[in-house]
Amino acid sequence: MTPRFATDVVTFYHPDFWGLDSAEALRDWVRDRPRPFWERVMDALVEAGITGLELTFAPGDIDSALRAFGSAASFRRELAARGLSVVSAFIAGSDAPDWRQGDNLPAIVADAERRAAFLAEVGAELLVAGLPMRTTYGTRPPFFVDAAYMTRMADIAHVVGEAVSRYGVKLAFHTESNSTLWYERDIDLFMTLTDPRYVWLCPDSCHITLGGGDPVAVARRHAQRIALAHWKDAVKPIDVHLTIDDTVFAQQQPYMTELGTGIVDWRAWADAMSRTPGAGIALIELDEAADPVATLRAGKAVADEARTWPAVGDHAAAHRKDQA
Repeated sequence: MTPRFATDVVTFYHPDFWGLDSAEALRDWVRDRPRPFWERVMDALVEAGITGLELTFAPGDIDSALRAFGSAASFRRELAARGLSVVSAFIAGSDAPDWRQGDNLPAIVADAERRAAFLAEVGAELLVAGLPMRTTYGTRPPFFVDAAYMTRMADIAHVVGEAVSRYGVKLAFHTESNSTLWYERDIDLFMTLTDPRYVWLCPDSCHITLGGGDPVAVARRHAQRIALAHWKDAVKPIDVHLTIDDTVFAQQQPYMTELGTGIVDWRAWADAMSRTPGAGIALIELDEAADPVATLRAGKAVADEARTWPAVGDHAAAHRKDQA
């Protein structure tokens, strides 16, 4: 299957792309001008040859799309007129209820249902979530990602997954750096504890690599449960204990890079992705690209090349076939 390409709207968050000097300035600008923001994002997607979009935290969130176009149906029409569509929405940002607080399950479910209703109306089927962040190593009292903790997260995931399934939406979990779903062991434990009918996986090739893991091995182990994947490259695993606070995402940035310039094995990753339910979409994620159109085009080229070559381990078979 030849996948269509998508990207996360965070790709367009670099202030240079907007002629602004900071992320705060961009958020302020979009707050007053949501429609020009979305129209430029859509035009850039068309120029880059990208047809799918994942919504995320502000300014490229559900609320700003609604402010810009008045309704989900109107947003869908604007996208469709350009050959575009929403693929997914990512639960992220300070407006999302904290899963670590066990007493706010009704708020968590209500928030997910609101997002799922929007997704159903725009014709999308995937709601992407993450588990809470770890605490800084050495913090007292220590916070352990153990069986008891992960069981609580699985219980919440089941309730949320069942709730959004009534809208025809799947709930998939993203493997975020420094979160409680980061290491290979975290992913395996959470997948083991959750029901595959209601809980799916959205592996991120970069973030798994940053945790010292093998994203291809993860993808192969959990292939049947991958509804979507983020294609993103990494320079090397994170080799220090980062301070986990509001700056942690900025601290991670030096370890991330454009597709094809890092250490992810794209041929093997593409092969693994081709065997998943999410094979129809390749979501190229490029955090805050100063020139998103050029960067997306380059990422597409890497992904296309990866899909046309045999995966690592298949070279001998391919050679024998060529010699036949």
